[in-house]
Amino acid sequence: MEKTKTTRKKGRSKVSIKQAYMNYVLEHQNAPGSVFLFCKEIGIKEDAFYNEYGSFNAIEKEIWRELVKDTVTSLQADPNYKGFGSREKVLSFYYALVETMKGHRSFLLINLQGWKVPGSTPSFLNEFRKEFDTWIKAVIEEGKASNEVAQRQFLDQQYPNLFWVHFLFILHFWSRDDSKAFEATDSAIEKSVNLAFELMGKGALDQALDFAKFMFHQSRN
Repeated sequence: MEKTKTTRKKGRSKVSIKQAYMNYVLEHQNAPGSVFLFCKEIGIKEDAFYNEYGSFNAIEKEIWRELVKDTVTSLQADPNYKGFGSREKVLSFYYALVETMKGHRSFLLINLQGWKVPGSTPSFLNEFRKEFDTWIKAVIEEGKASNEVAQRQFLDQQYPNLFWVHFLFILHFWSRDDSKAFEATDSAIEKSVNLAFELMGKGALDQALDFAKFMFHQSRN
């Protein structure tokens, strides 16, 4: 691929600035030292950059947000998706997302290098999370309506947060997966999603909660 700096233009579109940033990071294995140096590299003035983005972090947020947004849009365009249960929708989402991320893996892994604590949310995922939360909340509500997801006072309000932690687990696993075609990640998705819905459904967890309530009341007698 021809280096971006060889194409000198007075102005660039938002898309081309974003692509130039991704190319820079891939070629240098790091973000530019400053907006000034980046603009000099790609042949634009600083104000042209700031007309589109406030910082490099803003570019990264948009890149990650587009991953989840494009994944949800493609799923919703599939007529079969509408007939899926909540579990199937979550599985389909993760499989499609991982497939999309595969095409940008080198850039995403550079982003993730500074992610020290797997349970924390890096700032570049903030916009991603907003899109993810909107989608997962709708899926959970569908699951409640179909009794695939049990309604539990107070606890079910935490389901979206638990699914976000679950996503971070999948992302962390994928970033370290060196199996062919990321088969290990596919297995981790299947097993963890199935476990999540077993726990959210009516069954063992409800029995455990009932027993805990019983023991609590017994201890007060």
